[in-house]
Amino acid sequence: MNFENTYIECNKGTSNTRGEGKVSLPRAGLPNQVQAFTSVDMEVGNRTILTEFILVGFSADPQWQLILFGVFLMLYLVTLSGNMTLVILIRIDPHLHMPMYFFIGNLSFLDFWYTSVYTPKILASCVSKDKRISLAGCGAQLFFSCVVAYTECYLLAAMAYDRHAAICNPLLYSGTMSTALCTGLVAGSYVGGFLNAIAHTANTFRLRFCGKNIIDHFFCDVPPLVKMSCSDTRVYEKVLLGVVGFTVLSSILAILISYVNILLAILRIHSASGRRKAFSTCASHLISVTLFYGSLLFMYSRPSSTYSLERDKVAALFYTVINPLLNPLIYSLRNKDVKEAFRKAIKTIQPQT
Repeated sequence: MNFENTYIECNKGTSNTRGEGKVSLPRAGLPNQVQAFTSVDMEVGNRTILTEFILVGFSADPQWQLILFGVFLMLYLVTLSGNMTLVILIRIDPHLHMPMYFFIGNLSFLDFWYTSVYTPKILASCVSKDKRISLAGCGAQLFFSCVVAYTECYLLAAMAYDRHAAICNPLLYSGTMSTALCTGLVAGSYVGGFLNAIAHTANTFRLRFCGKNIIDHFFCDVPPLVKMSCSDTRVYEKVLLGVVGFTVLSSILAILISYVNILLAILRIHSASGRRKAFSTCASHLISVTLFYGSLLFMYSRPSSTYSLERDKVAALFYTVINPLLNPLIYSLRNKDVKEAFRKAIKTIQPQT
């Protein structure tokens, strides 16, 4: 991949509505060919609309790229195997055919999908000199990541309602959380995820991108794309804030209401062991909610003026790679039923080997 030629072709005769004259690009971590163009005086001319981008990734050092390839490959394989193992266990073990595990299985499937949106491209960037991604590829990556993220927002809220029904009305739990209701909640989460993703992606890619085509990031995310836009982004940011804000805040509100009622129900339990048992059934879900919403709010609840590349790279790495890895561990290591199902599965396989 020749960064120099790509940069010249994409920036020939460009202008940016946000300013003119000298264009500065980030220097840290960029390949030498790109660094040669980090300070360029440009005449204002006809605007060239970008049709592809260059994802710089984490490092331009070949040795570091090989190390990162090994690390990300290991994390990817562990994430895929952990999530699919949990899905299969919930599917084959009759003791796990309960509403709670039905939701956990769907969460694991989402994490399997989520990490597959980003990690293959990261791995390819680590071993290939071709860092390009087309405008369509960038849009597809953003769309599918939004589908999973928004769906997970709704699914975590549905899981909170499930815990509310189990602890606040245990005698009516099996009737309340029927198969039809559980299926409807999951299907509704996916529908909401797709609709929000369509609005989010369409709103992002109605912007025009011109000038610099270099994204000093490892995937197509909203903050760097907004920085590259030569359109007026004020309306865009308001729409984005509305879409993200409504989904996230409504989901968090549903979770908070559920857990306030759960806390009141736990306080009415007289025995300490009963309170501990009730709380332990919610602990894994609370950890997942904290990790997911914490990283999501950190990334998207701030104005673009406070965008910090290095800080947001770390946050993005957490919710795109680390969080899908942690969820199966959270729901398996703290759950006796899952560990027992895993032991049974191992015993069933061992005589056949």
